[in-house]
Amino acid sequence: MVDSVVNPAGERSGVAGSGGQRGRASTSQFGALGLNFADPRVEASVLGLLDTVEVELRASVSSADPFVNEAARHLVEAGGKRLRPLLVALGAQFGDPTAPKVVPAAVVMELTHLATLYHDDVMDEAAVRRGAQSANSRWTNSVAILVGDYLFARAADIAADLGPEAVRLQARTFARLVHGQIAETVGPRAEDDPVGHHLHVIAEKTGSLIATSVRFGGLFAGAAPEHVEALAGYGETIGVAFQLSDDLLDIASESVQSGKTPGTDLREGVPTLPVLYALQADDSDASSVRLREILATGPLTDDALHGEALGLLRESPALKRARETVRGYAEEARAQLAPLPAGPERSALESLCDYMADRNG
Repeated sequence: MVDSVVNPAGERSGVAGSGGQRGRASTSQFGALGLNFADPRVEASVLGLLDTVEVELRASVSSADPFVNEAARHLVEAGGKRLRPLLVALGAQFGDPTAPKVVPAAVVMELTHLATLYHDDVMDEAAVRRGAQSANSRWTNSVAILVGDYLFARAADIAADLGPEAVRLQARTFARLVHGQIAETVGPRAEDDPVGHHLHVIAEKTGSLIATSVRFGGLFAGAAPEHVEALAGYGETIGVAFQLSDDLLDIASESVQSGKTPGTDLREGVPTLPVLYALQADDSDASSVRLREILATGPLTDDALHGEALGLLRESPALKRARETVRGYAEEARAQLAPLPAGPERSALESLCDYMADRNG
């Protein structure tokens, strides 16, 4: 589940610094996500929550076994933007953000996310994660899978202290994550629309966990039920927008902006939305025809073909159409916030919509 966000300098944002140094949540971290606060009170509340989550997250993965302790802390120490805890904290602003179950709920969401990363890297045969050697590369695939399982178990243990509803929601979210991974692995059936299948996979793999994160924030802060439902709908939609936007950055940006070599997905044969739109197009101009010919060959390991395809895709109607799709999701997410009371809390969530709508040009 690739959803990394970097700041304009190409440095990964996160409350944890590199090299295992513990950091504090900061306004610059939010800037990298396009998040703006209109009220310093709300900003201070979110910052404080995230600082506490960081401490509890590290405590939650500790083990008496030195090897398990090291392997389980590997990705925690690598940092990351902590998007899911951030959305728990934002959702909690619609109730009492100091409620005792809010921080554990955020830890559950981040542990679940981290566990999926260990498993994803095995399936993708990834060598690097968050700028550090991946767990499967540093140790073995078996170790990475087992550590991911350990983190899922720790998340379930903490969720049990939050009550039956938390356990049920976390389990159902996990089921959706697995369904999404299976759907991606198997691929679309002959009768499926490839674009629809792709969007479904993103909703299951990325949108579901982000939806539960912001739902947990509202739920455990005691927000009104109708507000909790609005937050969950917003979370799933903005989660899809985030993932699609990252996929567009892989094509449209320079490496300093995206944090990785442009066109990595093309080189690996990952069918992102612009590629799917290009393959479905019936444009008869020479550029579109040539682009379809190259993309139909699969992973573009040849440097010349890769460079040609990347250039054609950047100028294609398919990329423009994909940008419009992202804007559509961003606007849908904004509309789902309508039941929430107007104020700086809602404005903060709306600022993420603005960012998604404008991020890719």
